Amino acid sequence: MAKDVEAVSGEGFQTRDYQDPPPAPLFDPAELTKWSFYRAVIAEFVATLLFLYITVLTVIGYKIQTDSTAGGVDCGGVGILGIAWAFGGMIFILVYCTAGISGGHINPAVTFGLLLARKVSLVRAILYMVAQCLGAICGVGFVKAFQSSYYVRYGGGANSLADGYSTGTGLAAEIIGTFVLVYTVFSATDPKRSARDSHVPVLAPLPIGFAVFMVHLATIPITGTGINPARSFGAAVIFNESKPWDDHWIFWVGPFVGAAIAAFYHQFVLRASGSKSLGSFRSAANV
Repeated sequence: MAKDVEAVSGEGFQTRDYQDPPPAPLFDPAELTKWSFYRAVIAEFVATLLFLYITVLTVIGYKIQTDSTAGGVDCGGVGILGIAWAFGGMIFILVYCTAGISGGHINPAVTFGLLLARKVSLVRAILYMVAQCLGAICGVGFVKAFQSSYYVRYGGGANSLADGYSTGTGLAAEIIGTFVLVYTVFSATDPKRSARDSHVPVLAPLPIGFAVFMVHLATIPITGTGINPARSFGAAVIFNESKPWDDHWIFWVGPFVGAAIAAFYHQFVLRASGSKSLGSFRSAANV
């Protein structure tokens, strides 16, 4: 695997201090024979379960504390700021805990973006997404089991388009929000940055969690903030009402489009991987 090179004035070319990992194979049946693969799938399942349990429980708790008919007050609870912190904080914690095992995706949109960038194989991507969706269903299921008297009354933490917003606005919010998240994931885990700043691998979960926090602040009033199809799917399955299902396609199409744009922007514009590959092909053809 060749290292990148950069021009240095008066010295020709100098070898850089990092290497891009080779592209993951699209199909890798050998993965299915390794325990580390199944361990990673289990880690994604458990992480997504914990993520949905804590965050949806926070949403339900906030609505209980602000319901004046149930003894709450308008300014009670954690507020939208606290809900955003719950989502961003949990992502920070869970990415930190699982990054060395599964990569800490916890989101089908992140997995999809990394698949397009050839960071994971198709087999791994599919099983990660299945594990994430199952974990989300179980996490929200625990919330309903422990808060059965409030769960349905306060919407079950399900995503849907808020009144007064068009479908296009909701879709754009999900696309842009997911772009911010996945772009941050690519930037925080860039091998170039990791090689030059030894603290970056340790701190990578922080900007990722903070990106989730910021996007929630902006889009909770519009869609309740999806940017994670597993999060929206798990809540919709357990809540199982018509409104979340009618809008549900937004929370798959938007995040997947946003992730694809982020993958293309980082890999082919910022890192110019496509042009490098094309240049290598042309050089080989001329030999």
